[in-house]
Amino acid sequence: MQQAIEAAREACAGRRWGDGRRLLEGLPFADLGVDDLDRLGTCAWLTGEVDDAAAAWVRAHQVCVADGSVHRAAYFGIRLAQCLAFAGDVPRCRGWVDRTAQLLDAAGIDCVEQGYLDLALGLCRIFEAGDVAGAQAQFGRAGKVAARFGDRELLTLAAIGEGRMLVYLGDVAEGMALLDGAMVAMEAGELSVLSTGDAYCTVIDACSELYDVVRCRAWTRSFARWCDDQQELVLYRGHCLVHRAETLAVDGAWGEARAEARRAADRLARPIQPAALAAARLLEADLLRLAGDLPRAEDAYQEAHALGREPQPGLALLRLAQGRADTAATMIGRVLAETEGPVFRARMLDAAVEIALAAGDRAAAAAAAGELREVAAQLGTALLRAQAARAEGAVLLAAGDAAGALAALRRAFREFHELGVPYDAARTRLLVAGACAALGDADAAAMETDTGREALAALRALCSVADDAAPDGLTQRELEVLRLLARGKTNRVIGQELFISEKTVATHVGHIFTKLGVASRAGATAYAYDRGLV
Repeated sequence: MQQAIEAAREACAGRRWGDGRRLLEGLPFADLGVDDLDRLGTCAWLTGEVDDAAAAWVRAHQVCVADGSVHRAAYFGIRLAQCLAFAGDVPRCRGWVDRTAQLLDAAGIDCVEQGYLDLALGLCRIFEAGDVAGAQAQFGRAGKVAARFGDRELLTLAAIGEGRMLVYLGDVAEGMALLDGAMVAMEAGELSVLSTGDAYCTVIDACSELYDVVRCRAWTRSFARWCDDQQELVLYRGHCLVHRAETLAVDGAWGEARAEARRAADRLARPIQPAALAAARLLEADLLRLAGDLPRAEDAYQEAHALGREPQPGLALLRLAQGRADTAATMIGRVLAETEGPVFRARMLDAAVEIALAAGDRAAAAAAAGELREVAAQLGTALLRAQAARAEGAVLLAAGDAAGALAALRRAFREFHELGVPYDAARTRLLVAGACAALGDADAAAMETDTGREALAALRALCSVADDAAPDGLTQRELEVLRLLARGKTNRVIGQELFISEKTVATHVGHIFTKLGVASRAGATAYAYDRGLV
């Protein structure tokens, strides 16, 4: 038994969480010390065995309470609260927060665990009541406790919480400064593995809400590298795949984005994580809609809704694509009436302009475009500025001001193009074509129309490729590796492009050789070209 425990400790030190769990899970709790119970909980949590993780941490908490080790008992209480919150189990999270608060109050001690309790109380304020200001104050208190005790991990987590709340409260610059500082601490390895995973998810979520394409790309690459360094990672890997799929979709790699979204859904279905799973299904629904597969898009939007996610503005845009402009206008009007705060309204306003113009309501379109311009100025991200400029141009074009429209649309196109957002750039080209036609420049209008349509057709084709079955038993990932290999890419470059390690690429290449019955990269390349895969 002791040999197994020692081997498990070595596995955890090497981030081999699956090995650690297998070595410890068969041993009686009574034979494990508190630290080894913590290791078992950590291994089980990271490999997706949420109930087993909770059982190990509950046992560790009980042992510490019995021994009178208040600090350590509080540590496990907060650990349970934070992980349950991440998994979406808010009632159990609140139960452990209250239990830990009672424990610390009864002990009457001044300790760093009080700061971690403040952190958990901030989470409860958000999840239970949506109390942004109250949560921001709670995270601020946690940060003060962290500074007083010199606890770097708590200081970083508190900064992340406070930074995200400041963004919601309108202080975007200060909020993002706190989040950037926290990400530096994470990349420097200053946080525990669980806190690092939570922090990556939270910060990238914040960047996504702000349409901050540059930060999303950078931090998603960093998150993928971190995930790839953990054995048999389930929970955070699923979230990473969602973020990577979102980034790929923005970059125009629609086929890869759909494949990643499906992989994310597989990862997040057991143990089920409704919020992240809904995000994966919503992304696939958007891609199916954009590709013109409206029936399957409808099904995916319904599934996202069943998982608790508002399917707007995608569902309203689906109704517009179905030729039901009035229904789309009613939908988007309803959701805007219910949505507060610039961060959340920003996601609806661009669609509101498009829908209102299609429905012939120029006044509603102008109002939405004006608000989008104000939100873009407040939040300050390039993608929102480009959307606002395009909305302004579309409204001016509809009102007959082709010259004013063209100036705004040219600004929008330059921004989209520089950001590397091909779908939005192509949509904007079509509006530019309309403005050029209205000004009598038929040649420019024809060129812009042809270029825009070709770009949109190429994106839709990429999305439909994701439906093609991979030949000879290759997985979708192996097919991606094969295509890059056939283009002469090295394992290192393939890893960089697919956000996986060079070692993982080598494993995929070995599997490809075996499945295809070839012995070399040349043989695999010939296979790929013979079957039109590149």
